[in-house]
Amino acid sequence: MTAARHHPGIVESPPPPDGLALVWRSEDDTTAFARQLAGQPALADAFITLHGDLGAGKTTFVRHLLRALGVQGRIKSPTYAVVEPHEAAGRAAWHFDFYRFSDPREWEDAGFRDIFAGPGLKIAEWPEKAAGLIPPADLAIHIEASGDASGAYDGGDAARQVLLRAGTPLGRTLVQGLTTA
Repeated sequence: MTAARHHPGIVESPPPPDGLALVWRSEDDTTAFARQLAGQPALADAFITLHGDLGAGKTTFVRHLLRALGVQGRIKSPTYAVVEPHEAAGRAAWHFDFYRFSDPREWEDAGFRDIFAGPGLKIAEWPEKAAGLIPPADLAIHIEASGDASGAYDGGDAARQVLLRAGTPLGRTLVQGLTTA
């Protein structure tokens, strides 16, 4: 064996981090994080999944992110429509909520395959309901409300424990951008 096989290269850098843990102590923290993420150029064609119980703050986060990207007008939850299209800085942004998704035929009928194959930001709440149909997430954001049992941001501003996990090289780029910003 040579010495090179026993020792890593001197100029080798560690692998990029693939995760990040955060605490959002209030909705202001959620807004600040959304603005920071919106400032990442790699976000333009990312696929982000949001995980958490009802009331954890998934839709609230999406609203703040879309606002930070420049979306004007009403931003409503796609709970019944499954998807809401938006235009953000001249690019498509798709907000999916698979909570009531139950028929895989709906995937084809609604043209979701084409949406996921095309450019633009895709954000999905309740992605596990469409498991096997959606691609791997670039970035998975897990949100857990702590403190207030209702999880609602209100006078008590229940904190959120947030875990970001990169699932692709693009996701790692997003996480790295957040840790260096």
